[in-house]
Formats: sequence, structure tokens, C-alpha cells
Amino acid sequence: QVQLVESGGGSVQAGGSLRLSCATSAYVYSSACMGWFRQAPGKEREGVAQIDSDGSTRYTDSVKGRFTISKDNAKNTLYLQMNTLAPEDTNMYYCAAYRYGGMCPHIEFATYNYWYWGQGTQVTVSS
Repeated sequence: QVQLVESGGGSVQAGGSLRLSCATSAYVYSSACMGWFRQAPGKEREGVAQIDSDGSTRYTDSVKGRFTISKDNAKNTLYLQMNTLAPEDTNMYYCAAYRYGGMCPHIEFATYNYWYWGQGTQVTVSS
């Protein structure tokens, strides 16, 4: 059973910053593509950032230059540093590990059954 445990969500004013964390097992951390997704009520889940097992990263266009995905090898923890937050970033954010290897699929690939999912953490940005 793959476990992904997120933390770090909360409420912040526009222009502020938050850092999300996702802890998992050493095997998943080292071998799987990992990513952050977000989903608003009534909308489809959206890929935000991905990191391959070799450390290559990619982002959806709306967060480029503002968000940074990274890994802490000593802690088996994935991070999403979110800067210059805007109200449209308000969403439930999910950590995920790709079921099929260390190379991430396209950033928009969010088909549920292809990923292991965390429980989600809410991010709310007020104007």
C-alpha cells in the first residue's frame, strides 16, 4: 500500500507564499515520477508540477516562475514551494506518485487510476 501524506496547506493573502510537503516511502520516492495536482469543486483535476525520478521538472504554464517542485532525499519528502499566490490558485492540492515508473507522463495527464494519491490539502488565497 503506497502512502502519500501531505501537509502545509492553509490560507494566505494574494502575493503570499506557502510550501506543501508530501512524505512517502523511500522506494516510491526514489523510483517514481511524482507530481502535484489541484482540483476545484466541480472541475477536473489539473496537473501543476512534476518531477521525474532523475530530477527533471515540468510545470503547467499558469504556475511557471511562481511554483517550484523539489525533493529532499534525506527525508523522502516532496515539496511544492508556491510564491506570488493568486486567488485563482485556490484549490485542493494533491500529491501523487505515478504507478508506471520514474518518467513522468505529460503534465496534463491526470487519469486517476494511473497515480497513487494523497488525501489532499486545501490552499485558499484571498484577495
